[in-house]
Amino acid sequence: MTPDEISTYEETLGVLGDIDHRVVERVLREAGWSPCGAGDWAVALRAPDGRAAARISPFDLVAPYTVALYREAAHTRQVPRLFAHRRLVGGGDLQIMEWLEPVDADEAAGFHRALAAREPEVAELADVVRRVHERGRRDQPWFAPKLDDNPDNIMRNADGRLVAADLFGADGPRLYAAVVDDPHLVVTTIPEPERRFMTDIPLTNTGPWPPEVRAAMHESLTTADTTHQA
Repeated sequence: MTPDEISTYEETLGVLGDIDHRVVERVLREAGWSPCGAGDWAVALRAPDGRAAARISPFDLVAPYTVALYREAAHTRQVPRLFAHRRLVGGGDLQIMEWLEPVDADEAAGFHRALAAREPEVAELADVVRRVHERGRRDQPWFAPKLDDNPDNIMRNADGRLVAADLFGADGPRLYAAVVDDPHLVVTTIPEPERRFMTDIPLTNTGPWPPEVRAAMHESLTTADTTHQA
């Protein structure tokens, strides 16, 4: 993909202005992007030419650190090529990156082991991963303490190289438990504009919340916001 083609993504995002995850998905689908995957935090669409993918999340606290990793470790050629990034209204996130293919679970596990051991072939990447992860842990109280070593996070790009994606995550179980059990902590650590859609994440892997649970979360946060603003 040429620099001009990459800049087109940035220009498109600039024209769209301030939008949320629902508008992004609708606009891309209307432009011919097709669904190609979904997880707990995001859905993915593939570009019409097949060379790029869009990761769209309604709410993602740690995505800026993932983007920082992709940019700061780009020289290693062991992270996905990032074409465009935009924070979305309500705490969501959009990343447009090169298309990646899955790899064998054993091969992926081997890459994760090499990264954890800082083996020579991934040493530079490991250093950037550690640096950005430590930064996230300092900045963000809901940052997961460990890297996500899911084999699905190791993929292969069109050049045949293995790359590491989505190594960082939020401590979801603790965060969403706190929404009900300690909402004051949530509203004082995550501004309302950055968590407006926090109950809209797909939860494709673990299953969606029952409607009554989602309603309880909304009520809990609304009450805590009112108390905090009083």
